[in-house]
Amino acid sequence: MSTNETSSKMHPKVREAQEQMDSGRLSRREFVRYAALLGVGAGAAYAMAGLPSPAVAQDAANLPFPADDANAKAGGILKVAMQVQKIDDPATFSWTQASNQTRHMLEYLAMTGPDNVTRPMLAERWEASEDLKTWTFYLRKGVKWHNGDDFTAEDVKFNFERWTNPDLGSSNIGLSSVSAMVEDKDGKKSLIDGAIEIVDDHTIRFNLTKPVLSFPEDMYNYPTAIVHRGFKPPLDSSMNGTGAYTITENVVGDRCILKKVTEVGGQPFEYWGGTVFLDEIHYYNFDADNQLTAFAGQSVDAIYDFGVEQMELAKAIDGNIIAARTAQCLCCRMRVDAEPFTDERVRKAVTMAIDNAAIKPLVYPEGGDVGENHHVAPVHPDYQALAPLTRDVEGAKALLAEAGHPDGITLTIDVGNTDGPWHQTAAEAMRDQLKDAGITLNINVIPASKYWEIWTQTPFGATAWTHRPLGTMVMSLGYRTGVPWNESGFASPEFDAALDEAEATLDVEARKGLLAKAAQILQDASVMVMPIWRPVYCMASKSVNGYPAHPTQYHQFNKVWMS
Repeated sequence: MSTNETSSKMHPKVREAQEQMDSGRLSRREFVRYAALLGVGAGAAYAMAGLPSPAVAQDAANLPFPADDANAKAGGILKVAMQVQKIDDPATFSWTQASNQTRHMLEYLAMTGPDNVTRPMLAERWEASEDLKTWTFYLRKGVKWHNGDDFTAEDVKFNFERWTNPDLGSSNIGLSSVSAMVEDKDGKKSLIDGAIEIVDDHTIRFNLTKPVLSFPEDMYNYPTAIVHRGFKPPLDSSMNGTGAYTITENVVGDRCILKKVTEVGGQPFEYWGGTVFLDEIHYYNFDADNQLTAFAGQSVDAIYDFGVEQMELAKAIDGNIIAARTAQCLCCRMRVDAEPFTDERVRKAVTMAIDNAAIKPLVYPEGGDVGENHHVAPVHPDYQALAPLTRDVEGAKALLAEAGHPDGITLTIDVGNTDGPWHQTAAEAMRDQLKDAGITLNINVIPASKYWEIWTQTPFGATAWTHRPLGTMVMSLGYRTGVPWNESGFASPEFDAALDEAEATLDVEARKGLLAKAAQILQDASVMVMPIWRPVYCMASKSVNGYPAHPTQYHQFNKVWMS
């Protein structure tokens, strides 16, 4: 719905949410989020909440990008330090960095802004049935692919069919919305007949098996970039997108070069999203712990990330430090199908012997939140605190003895430091605590590139997870039975059912309670040690204007310009 919608068109659950807001059960910002998901234009949702519409988007024009800066200058190259990764197939991306390399070429149906509100992107608007089982997306008209083709519903259908192909192994099949379109066939999840309907060239309808509120938000999960209906991997054989830029060169471990698209087939290219100012975007490969050094040496204009241990150095450098509270974390998970973690008593001994609250100040003395050994963060709007965890060293020893390890046990955790050396710092803090319970923890530090190859297979691994706007989203991606990113091998029908019920519930307090039930199941299974939710820090030079901070570290450079 557009911002001039009438109440007769409004989803009935919007009125329910408004009543919850008026009674104090729902904050005004939470109302805006929910109303936008239900099809209310973001500008209208902010107005209904009595809040000013922020400058992160052009809500009146139904564009997800900020308005043009009157002082903006066209031209220039933005150079960013970040790990440069392989980008063969966007549907199988495992890391945010790869999606940033393609983000300004391949676009999404929706876009979640820095204000955590989801707005239409390649979609123009969406509508949901009253029971949240049928979603209709109305696509923007006039959007062109770089090969001159029109963007249509066939492109969207093609992508959903790819994501739900069990042979592809896309993590998107674990999203709540996409998982509601598949069924088990011969031990694999496959698309249900009739789940996707093309109504016309610019209208597509999705028929789900269960209610899902977060459908639009799911469509900005980074592996959901929309590729052309004729796409065949690898991507570098067909650099065809709808964005303002195209990738002209990608050298893994070295550089990724994007240039503004100015013409298609000899005709001027008119980008649907309006003016972009940068001529080029360059990514240069630097590991997490070297990016700040590159910035200090003026090799780059901005960096993807720097660690808290580098904060004093960052403060000494001339530039703008950008910080965000997030649901990013280090998930130290144990595969429940790998020895010795098949024995729940061993897993429980590990979690019982660790005090997460004592680890946090060693890793992030400023900012961040203490983890509770499940995957819903305090920053999530659907979070509800569980009973505080208590360290019990003697209890851990007793469990190990019951499991046949009266003299203790030796374990090895793989650590890739994919987001920087704080991963290793956290693992070392765990090691120091575990020895009190007779658990010897060996830390196997491997290159980040090698960890990316084994992160779902290693019996005990420290995996960095990026921020997701909802707890239900990340719980569905990582812990539903059989989904590709279920790196712990955890499987629980009770957990899946609790998650389904939470996904279908709009009432905020009820939703929090249902998700807390799922979180409690996960915590009780002792699948992981989740010691900390971390803040993220990046940096840009003062010549970079309009550089946005995003909790997921998604790069949104459409309105960035260079002084």
